Amino acid sequence: MLAVAMVVVLGAIMSILDVTVVNVAINHLAAEFDAPLSTIQWVATGYTLALATVIPVTGWASARFGTKRLYMISIALFVIGSALAGLAWSAESLIVFRVLQGLGGGMIMPAGMTILTQAAGPKRVGQVMSVVGIPMLLGPICGPILGGWLVDDVSWRWIFFINLPIGVVALFLAARILARDTPQPGERLDALGLVLLSPGLASLIYGLAKGAQKSDFSSPEVLITTIAGAVLVALFTLRALTAENPLIDLRLLKRRSVAAASGTMVLFMCAFMGAMLLLPLYYQIVRQESALTSGLLLAPQGLGAMVTMPIGGKLTDRIGPGRVVLVGMLVVVGSVAGFTALLEADTSYWMLGAVLFVMGMGLGMTMMPTMAAAIQTLAHDEVPRASTMLNIIQQVSASVGTALLSVLLANNLADKLGGPSGGGLSATQNVTPEIMQKIAGPMADAFQSTYWWALGLLALAFIPALLLPRRTPDDQPVDAPMPMH
Repeated sequence: MLAVAMVVVLGAIMSILDVTVVNVAINHLAAEFDAPLSTIQWVATGYTLALATVIPVTGWASARFGTKRLYMISIALFVIGSALAGLAWSAESLIVFRVLQGLGGGMIMPAGMTILTQAAGPKRVGQVMSVVGIPMLLGPICGPILGGWLVDDVSWRWIFFINLPIGVVALFLAARILARDTPQPGERLDALGLVLLSPGLASLIYGLAKGAQKSDFSSPEVLITTIAGAVLVALFTLRALTAENPLIDLRLLKRRSVAAASGTMVLFMCAFMGAMLLLPLYYQIVRQESALTSGLLLAPQGLGAMVTMPIGGKLTDRIGPGRVVLVGMLVVVGSVAGFTALLEADTSYWMLGAVLFVMGMGLGMTMMPTMAAAIQTLAHDEVPRASTMLNIIQQVSASVGTALLSVLLANNLADKLGGPSGGGLSATQNVTPEIMQKIAGPMADAFQSTYWWALGLLALAFIPALLLPRRTPDDQPVDAPMPMH
């Protein structure tokens, strides 16, 4: 069990580390390619959206090829995508290669979670979620520091090339340690569902981001892409509820625990992943810190999560996930509220570090217990389908949150400093120290205003979180579908 967990964690580290490594390099990439924030943020958004669009085929591919083979294929494709991203020559080419990278690596986490949860059984789901959460601990600590060092002292290209040696080691260990596959092809791939979902999500998120960027949702470009995306997603939903073997089994949402966990995950990930993009930009454009220093200043969050994630896993197994998640979310909400009040042009780094540490503690008691809440009451053969659905929800929500808060930040910066909406960073590049001293205060105000949006989304997440199960699997039967009226 420990050896299998090590292989899964090593592969997942690449996928999650890549998100935090890139976040700290966004400001540098904007300057390197002379691109506005509203464009360069798609380096992050495109990646997470690509992860979400490829995750749905995990269930079919696991049965068709076997989880071990699927896991190794996804790692290999992720490594190829990383190499291409490192060779990018423009913002547009980098975004395209990041999408390819996400398509290659999108099945790493769900395949790994399926391998672990089926090996552990329902009574150890909390501990398994804690193991899967290790990359989420290391990502916020090591990712920004590693990314900052590579950007400052080596080259931004190495934030992608660094995946190559990790991927090779992960492939070698997976081949040696994971059990031989027993593929059981039977279900056909829901090709129609895939054709509806993938472009639907991309079009919907792009349209909403463009509308927010322009502060105008009535323009033809915004209307066409948003409506087309919404229609495709609606058609997919209808298909998923009626097909015999749908791409995503939305019928699982009839289970109260799955529905509550999904709702909590949507709002929490929108707010949290969007907010994760803000602080490294604050350090670099308001405080004029290097990428490496910014990475070091972000480390307290990962350290806080490291303290509470193992505790959260054990408490989930003992007292049920509902109570653990509510406590964790209260801590995160208090921390984000701190940023709305404390984020000035000269706020003490010690104070910001303390708030980040507390936020990390809340994160450690929120993410994995929420996943466990959905999975622990399901039957054994339902776990892979639920894992797939929850991972899609997680990645789509991260895409929405990153796109939304980056556009809101760009617009707030433009409002405070003057200049075109959707740019934001351009007004802070190549300015004298005297001018920087004058605009630092208004820029900090723009970051504060953006954090209020994250706080609002987190507050809404309490509504579904109140419905999460507050008992352990031993104290409750396998979750039955909620009655449909």
